[in-house]
Amino acid sequence: MHNVQRHHTPKAVDMKSAWGRLMAFARPWLPMAVIGLVLAMAASIVALMGPDNLRDMSNTIQAGILGEVDLDAIFRTGITLVILYSLSALGHYVQNFLMATFTQRVSRAMRQSISRKINRVPLGYYNEVSFGDVLSRVTNDVDTISQTMNQSLGSLVTAVTMFLGSLIMMFYTNWTMALTAVGSTALGFGLMILIIGRSQKYFFGQQQALGRLNGHVEEIYSGHNVVKAYNGEQGAMNTFNQINGELYRCAWKSQFLSGLMQPLMAFMGNLGYVAVCVVGAVLVKNGDTDFGTIVAFIVYVRQFTNPLSQMAQAATSLQSTAAASTRVFAFLDQPELSDESGKTETLPVEQVQGDVEFSHVHFGYTPDKIIIHDFSAHAKPGQKVAIVGPTGAGKTTLVNLLMRFYELNGGEIRIDGKNIADLTRENVHDLFCMVLQDTWLFEGTIRENIVYAKPGVTDQQVEEACRAVGLDHFVHTLPQGYDTVLNDRVNLSAGQKQLVTIARAMIEDAPLLILDEATSSVDTRTEALVQAAMDKLSENRTSFVIAHRLSTIRNADLILVLQDGDIVESGTHQSLLEKGGFYAQLYNSQFEDTVA
Repeated sequence: MHNVQRHHTPKAVDMKSAWGRLMAFARPWLPMAVIGLVLAMAASIVALMGPDNLRDMSNTIQAGILGEVDLDAIFRTGITLVILYSLSALGHYVQNFLMATFTQRVSRAMRQSISRKINRVPLGYYNEVSFGDVLSRVTNDVDTISQTMNQSLGSLVTAVTMFLGSLIMMFYTNWTMALTAVGSTALGFGLMILIIGRSQKYFFGQQQALGRLNGHVEEIYSGHNVVKAYNGEQGAMNTFNQINGELYRCAWKSQFLSGLMQPLMAFMGNLGYVAVCVVGAVLVKNGDTDFGTIVAFIVYVRQFTNPLSQMAQAATSLQSTAAASTRVFAFLDQPELSDESGKTETLPVEQVQGDVEFSHVHFGYTPDKIIIHDFSAHAKPGQKVAIVGPTGAGKTTLVNLLMRFYELNGGEIRIDGKNIADLTRENVHDLFCMVLQDTWLFEGTIRENIVYAKPGVTDQQVEEACRAVGLDHFVHTLPQGYDTVLNDRVNLSAGQKQLVTIARAMIEDAPLLILDEATSSVDTRTEALVQAAMDKLSENRTSFVIAHRLSTIRNADLILVLQDGDIVESGTHQSLLEKGGFYAQLYNSQFEDTVA
């Protein structure tokens, strides 16, 4: 399992760069967002007209206190206010509809990009990061971008429009009271900017810690039996507590700092009400303004201070979005497998003879650590080639190179005389069927698991494959037979899972076969059955078998003995035993009681 006990210091996010990338990604849908934001701006401007009408209504009421109230004027002003606020509400409704559509389309495209990227990133990348961290970018980070972008962009535009609009209207109405309102909120605005600057790094740290926590939980859950068997619960819990503590620390600081802004803005708003009322009373007494202006200014102060709180909340959301998008784009920026769109050479599956040649192959997962130094071998069509050797000799690495999961550092691998580097990866993969040591089954019916990506497979072919591997009887004991869904409620043994993957390889019916420890999870009796099925599967196919159980490859046409990335011996089982070399030592170490 991955070592995740490292301490990661949160770092600040480059907001400008993160949002620049996000907007560039969202370019196809930006017109929709622009229309929505323009509507939000227009709705806010319409709402700003309300206080001026309230001033007229208040002055009309005040004048009527000493005489007759002009109800018609009040009614006309009331109708005007209803129309203005209705138009504002309608604009916000359409804006919310457009912004929700915009953000969800961006999120959908982002998930699709990540899904495509997962298949284009070299396998070496997944040796460096946990699967849970990658999954966190698909789920948590994209959800954060979707939710916060939907909530923050519209709110930010509305808040800025209301803030600037109310500021202009206040100075237009009465500059003395406007200065009073602005002065009482200036301190709060400065503190808000300071808080935003301090909290950025904690939002990024929160997203990082959440990704590591997901990765740790995914690892521990998938290896739960091993954790229990080795009494590793306390160690796993310690690691969880360490990551969870870091997540708590970053989340607490980010939420606490951002949470300070709303009460701060509320206090400044209330202070503004008091200041406006006091200064307004003095101005009314001196005859410099009227009562309606004070009423209008109370509304303007609310329209001026509330946007500050909204901008603070939007800034918090924008930071979360920037942190999440930084992680998403960091994954999307990972180097990809080389582009093969220009390759025209192909090797049709139906024409493959199965002649495979390794010529002076050099390879290392990193340039400074070469695993395979100078490997050369030739497998003739239809031969069963066994690759044996101690752990770490490079057996599985050879198979990965044969499938072009990794690129060579030097040398060539040729199939029927064609260098596989000149073929597309898809073409190379079509030439092989594989049975790996680690079984992989997905949630679906047994039939779907066996057919997998092979089109045009009949039910009869599926059943014949299962009979060949000895799985048919077991399947018929299940409630729905081949239509039984494999999930947590259907318990298959390790051997039965392996048999399903072997049946899948039979259905694939490719001209080349790879068996990587294919019988390692089955008992001795099942092994004999599987071995017979493998012999049948290997007929008329060039097959490569990796096995630690040397008893399973005694009938191989060619055995390649690897040690430290080089072939130290090659030949048939009998010839290698008679030679009495490294292979004989490996074999006798397993069968010393039966070998004379």
